[in-house]
Amino acid sequence: MERTSRIEGFYKLSIPERLKIVKDFAGLTSEEAMALTGFGGLDPAIPDKMIENAVGSFALPLGIAVNFRINDRDYLIPMATEEPSVVAAASNAAKMARERGGFWTSSTTPVMIGQIQLTDIKDPSRAKHVILEKKQAILDLANKQDPMLIKLGGGARDIEVRVVQGQHGPMVIVHLLVDVRDAMGANAVNTMAEAVAPLVEDISGGRVRLRILSNLATHRLARARAIWSKEVVGGEGVVDGVIEAYLFADADPYRCATHNKGIMNGIDAVILATGNDTRAIEAGAHSFAARSGQYKPLTIFEKTPEGDLVGTIEIPMAVGLVGGATKVHPTAKACIKLLGVKGASELGEVAAAVGLAQNFAALRALATVGIQQGHMRLHAKNIAASAGCPEEFLEKVCEIMVSEKKIRMDRAQEIVEELKRKSQ
Repeated sequence: MERTSRIEGFYKLSIPERLKIVKDFAGLTSEEAMALTGFGGLDPAIPDKMIENAVGSFALPLGIAVNFRINDRDYLIPMATEEPSVVAAASNAAKMARERGGFWTSSTTPVMIGQIQLTDIKDPSRAKHVILEKKQAILDLANKQDPMLIKLGGGARDIEVRVVQGQHGPMVIVHLLVDVRDAMGANAVNTMAEAVAPLVEDISGGRVRLRILSNLATHRLARARAIWSKEVVGGEGVVDGVIEAYLFADADPYRCATHNKGIMNGIDAVILATGNDTRAIEAGAHSFAARSGQYKPLTIFEKTPEGDLVGTIEIPMAVGLVGGATKVHPTAKACIKLLGVKGASELGEVAAAVGLAQNFAALRALATVGIQQGHMRLHAKNIAASAGCPEEFLEKVCEIMVSEKKIRMDRAQEIVEELKRKSQ
């Protein structure tokens, strides 16, 4: 029987019941399934290997987004986040997208950019041409630094040279383009950039300063698209409302910042769950959004001739499956097995699809009931728990706060006291 991520009422189940479904779906061992729970934290030896001055580990809630169908395959998607409604919103958006086949994704070759900064060049245009003439010698030297990457089919592929005007005059910036395969690529790219820097300096006659990877990974993009029928989203008026919300973000950077933050709510949760670098993804995404000189949305929403809603996303996605936390952290390893991705590019495409789903869910909420209704219903549980609400009163306290639209800790404490008095 084909595995399905369409699980009705998953949110109603207990944690052990959900964990059993996830375990069976991905064929996890009991040890891997327990790693997903994070109960007890990491073995103290693991954080000590990952960072300096470690004293322990810090746990975040790990949820599972259901209903996702991507390129004709079903996924259960792990998402690590502290924010209420993120997992539920992604799951609901994916459920609505299934009617038209779910999400369709693609990506470019996993090429990262290593930058070499040259200063003190009087004739930058000539230096640019001289460097390009010596391209093969630069690439050959770069590829000698990582025989394993070459063996796996990667390596330095090309160079680009840019003349950038700085406050102290022109700089010549060499971009070393490296296919990093299933790695995030920072270590390989930095090693290559440092190795070729003296050669580039000799060729150009300038002075090398920085040799470092760029997180604006414009050669390593992930794309996703989906269609939501007008019937499933609530009518053509809702379709129009979503598009108007997108156009607001396209016109106004103040709105656009929140629009793109909503996208990253989903993407960051997947990146964190799989042990990848959220800061690198965030930096690349927001730089990419501003590459035209004006900060723009990472998604686009349009209406089909039939009146349905189509959404697309294109975003830099420098993720890896080898090295770093992805190979050391037991929960990250279990999350990757749960996803069943065969390569880093597939992981990036899954993250892009989640980002698109998250954005659709937010815009649809804004275009209809408003963002607070669903979000605050879940947020009420956090507030009630923070107020020391006993488990037997939790649902009732949340229900009262939501109905009153007073989701505050002081009100939660008052309701708890009232319920205690009534129960005596």
